[in-house]
Amino acid sequence: MYNCCIKYERATIAMKEIKKVVLAYSGGLDTSIIIPWLKENYNNCEVIAVSGDVGQGTELDGLEEKAIKTGASKLYIEDLKDEFVNDYIFPTLKAGAKYEKLYLLGTAFARPLIAKRLVEIAKAEGADAICHGCTGKGNDQVRFELAIKAFAPEMEIIAPWRIWDIKSREEEIDYAEAHNVPLKINRETNYSKDKNLWHLSHEGLDLEDPANEPQYQKPGFLEMGVAPEQAPDEDTYITIHFEKGIPTSVNGKEMGGVELIECLNEIGGKNGIGLDDIVENRLVGMKSRGVYENPAGAILFKAHDILETLTLDRDTMHYKEIVAHQFAELVYFGKWYTPLREALSAFVDSTQKTVTGDVKLKLYKGNIITAGVTSPYTLYSEDFATFDADEVYNQKDSAGFINLFGLPLKVKAILDAQRNG
Repeated sequence: MYNCCIKYERATIAMKEIKKVVLAYSGGLDTSIIIPWLKENYNNCEVIAVSGDVGQGTELDGLEEKAIKTGASKLYIEDLKDEFVNDYIFPTLKAGAKYEKLYLLGTAFARPLIAKRLVEIAKAEGADAICHGCTGKGNDQVRFELAIKAFAPEMEIIAPWRIWDIKSREEEIDYAEAHNVPLKINRETNYSKDKNLWHLSHEGLDLEDPANEPQYQKPGFLEMGVAPEQAPDEDTYITIHFEKGIPTSVNGKEMGGVELIECLNEIGGKNGIGLDDIVENRLVGMKSRGVYENPAGAILFKAHDILETLTLDRDTMHYKEIVAHQFAELVYFGKWYTPLREALSAFVDSTQKTVTGDVKLKLYKGNIITAGVTSPYTLYSEDFATFDADEVYNQKDSAGFINLFGLPLKVKAILDAQRNG
């Protein structure tokens, strides 16, 4: 009873004070019904919808008309693609950061950028609150809200999934139909998806059971490419050039970051590249299963890793692997705007001074195969590495090294024998 009273009191205060809300709006199921829900539950407040364009493509078509029809006073569509690539994707690529060794963080590093722009618009509009459509089970609620706290610590945050009576996506559809909210989905194909320039994620329905194989070859399932079985029967060669860890050209053609990723998405998608079926540990505790499409991401991570094997010394390379793990966790957990993430990026940038060169790859039916790598900063010396006769390395030197390197083991073995004798 006490908790119910607190919830009722907070809701009453909110209805009195909140007159204008900025909503993170995608036009999907969650945010589509949130507009009428906000107006119903917050005294017919003004709702300003904001969509961050991070490469969703046609998903943005018709969004303004839909937002206005469902009750929003206006819609901002913010072109964030260049900032997304240069300030979020490429720093993560340079770090080599993958969450739990597989997830390329496509949703994770888009949310802080969108949230930052939400705050900027909320301040410009004099809004009383920011609203998002993230569920109480997911990671995105944390990513949005940590970013909001970083730029507007006093801003009210409304998270309907944590307070409304709707308990499932089926009930969301019921609400939408009752309020004449147009939807592009139906009950049978209601996968939860998130798309941007870097990836497309699929969750829900049959994918909730990890025993079920993803239906890659089913028409309409994949959007960024084809299943490996449907890829061409001949290989495709590509050469990617990097400057200080940043990809700058494909097959000799200089490109900006957005164009380069779009190019590699097309090439990789045609060859069935970048499909990942992952059971991951969410920040809130439970495991979740998702299928991800990352054609360009898979290619760029592979190429970048290959180039670093040539240009980074052993100690830096091994330590950077530890940093990559920490970096990925910070991004996944929504801690982009933190001193530690910034410090790690500074370390990463210092390691990338020599990560310049060309990586040649062969793409074939979902596989990315190394086909050659060159760099003006290579640390590979054929004179030292050769199995043929050489004049630069005395193999007798290794005996003394091994004696010293193994001395702790030798001493322990001798003393153990004496104690047990």
